[in-house]
Amino acid sequence: MTATDEDLMLRYGAGDLPSFRELYRRHSHGLYRFVAWRSPRRAWVDEIVQDSWASLHAARAGYQPQAAFRTYLYQIARNRLIDLLRQREGQEYDDAGEREDEGASPPQSLEQKQRHARLHAAIAALPVEQKEALVLQQFSGMSILEIAVVTGAEAETVKSRLRYAMQKLRAGLDSAAGAGGQA
Repeated sequence: MTATDEDLMLRYGAGDLPSFRELYRRHSHGLYRFVAWRSPRRAWVDEIVQDSWASLHAARAGYQPQAAFRTYLYQIARNRLIDLLRQREGQEYDDAGEREDEGASPPQSLEQKQRHARLHAAIAALPVEQKEALVLQQFSGMSILEIAVVTGAEAETVKSRLRYAMQKLRAGLDSAAGAGGQA
């Protein structure tokens, strides 16, 4: 029988290091993706993720499972990002960069990069609250209620944010395709 995240965190709080390793294995990639989509600078992603795990470690003894562990972990990361943004308020950020699909032919790779760039630009153009809800749902697999806990918003507000985000994404991608879709 597999232990729940909450049970693992409680065990980790009692000093069981293998429980932490399992939590890290389960959530490190999702947390990284969440922070990478939210952070205006690539250079901050590793720092925020590392700080989030360090904060989790520091808070382990006092952990009480009031929400899903993943929600708790993502709240830590979100708060760290907000702190970092406040510290660096007024600075310009632009770290655009794409990963290549090594198995694709050059024309396929170019087309894939262009599609990815259009999608990334459309998501980046969303208002912060809509982008956050969309990323948590689509890239982290969170439910409406989990997103509500992480963001501190009502579930109905989260639903509205997601609906508006999807409408804006469709409109942005449709207009990019209508304008030739190619850069």
